[in-house]
Amino acid sequence: MSTSEKNPTLVFIPCFSGAPWGAEQLALYGEAPKRTLRLPEGVDDIERYADHVESTIADLDDYVLVGDSFGANIALALATRRPPGLRALVVSGGFAANPVDSKPWKALMQAIGSARGPLYRQLTLRAHAHRLTSPFDGEGQVPWTRARSRELFLANTPAASFGARLRAVLTADYVDALGRVQVPTLILTPFHDVLIGESASKVMLAGIPDAREVVLARTGHMFRFSHPATYAASVNDFLATVPTTRRNADA
Repeated sequence: MSTSEKNPTLVFIPCFSGAPWGAEQLALYGEAPKRTLRLPEGVDDIERYADHVESTIADLDDYVLVGDSFGANIALALATRRPPGLRALVVSGGFAANPVDSKPWKALMQAIGSARGPLYRQLTLRAHAHRLTSPFDGEGQVPWTRARSRELFLANTPAASFGARLRAVLTADYVDALGRVQVPTLILTPFHDVLIGESASKVMLAGIPDAREVVLARTGHMFRFSHPATYAASVNDFLATVPTTRRNADA
């Protein structure tokens, strides 16, 4: 056994857009060592995304995974592998299994996920931006709009990658593996989230042994963008409670 006392690296995993976390957002985490990444394109399986993250951080022996939305599912998938360097886990607006239980909406998702060209830009992204919206998006430190959500995807997400990630969401299921997450876990939940729904966080809270949930009042699914300071304060408060030493099994 060995003991680690250094500050862990905070590894920030992107949302469905695939874009790395922005410098302004990362600055809110102070002097802690930080790393973010861009998601690979055209990948339609959560395990392969987890493989990508794992290979990207293979040089780290002490880290915290912070995943937002789609990135939360990737972080959760990696955490169920019990990587020896993982000290804690933060998942925001995430899910353990496909959160869409409406058959008509599933069918619509599959249809819009196959759109390309103008249909993707004008139909798919407008529909997706609508689902991301909450009544509180304009109240945060960075007032957010439906148009800004669409612009995020226009700038970062090719149509083929959008469709591939949608297939990954529809087939994801880590409910039975939640007990394998053996590190302190923060489930950060927005107050209003039409996209993910109310039950997703409850499933994770019930299944992860050392998990706690914080619901941020008057926030929506895009709270990492609209309320970055509020979001970061909750993460930093949680990190302050994570043990400063970590015992690593040699095998």
